[in-house]
Order: sequence, then structure tokens, then C-alpha cells
Amino acid sequence: MTERRPTNPGEVLREDFLTPSEITQDQLAEAMGVSRFRVNEIVNGKRAITAETAILLSKALGTSAKLWMNLQMAVDLFDAEKKLGGAADAVRCLVPATDFITETPA
Repeated sequence: MTERRPTNPGEVLREDFLTPSEITQDQLAEAMGVSRFRVNEIVNGKRAITAETAILLSKALGTSAKLWMNLQMAVDLFDAEKKLGGAADAVRCLVPATDFITETPA
């Protein structure tokens, strides 16, 4: 695990989409049909991206929902690993890795 926390999806939203395109939070919220408060909390890293929000962002910004979900998942996994610390190392594996697929095919 890396020591640096992945970039929060709200920061990506602000720095890669809103600021360069001169889109306000109000404009984005209106396009998505959600409250400005919801968009503001996402931009400020106080609210996670849900599947529903990922779909709405993808439609409003011409991206994929997977982009937003992957950004959120990276942050969530990092935070969970930090929270668990070494406790996860004590978990006993019941099924050898060769007996199942660990990643879904693209």
C-alpha cells in the first residue's frame, strides 16, 4: 500500500472539470438535478461519490460513471487499509488464489 492517499474525487471534479471549463457548482448542481449543497460537499471532500452521483456526474460532464466510482474506491480502500492497520494480516485465507478469479475480465 502506498503512503500517499489517493486524490479525492471532489478535487478531481474541481481541478480537472469545473475550474478549467469555468463551470460553477450551481451550474453543475442544476445540470445534475441535485442541490448545490450536495455538489459543494463532494467538491470539498465531505461527501463520497455514490453510484447514483457517479451516473449523474458522467451525464453532466461527458465522462464514464466508472471514472468517478474508481476514484472513490481508491480513496475508500486506502482509508480502510489505514484504519485496519495490521489487523487484516491476521485474516486466514480459506481459498487459495489459484482456485478463483481475483479480478473480473475487462
